[in-house]
Amino acid sequence: MRATIQKWGNSQGIRINKEILEQSHLAVGDKVEIFTKDRQVIVQPLPEVRKKYRLEDLVARIPKGYKLFEEDFGAPVGKEEW
Repeated sequence: MRATIQKWGNSQGIRINKEILEQSHLAVGDKVEIFTKDRQVIVQPLPEVRKKYRLEDLVARIPKGYKLFEEDFGAPVGKEEW
């Protein structure tokens, strides 16, 4: 694939076609790292890191005075057992 570096606002960019994205297992919105090596521009996907939460931290974020309540979803329908 051939591409042209284009000016977009104060930045420059290259459009990447769908086939190249599919072959590289990338998609719109993926985070990538871009660097140079031996005068080549390399685009490398960043591993997706899922943040781990501690229960204590989540509970600490519950607003003071928060009132719990039961939700009533109505009578059973069909073959549900309650």
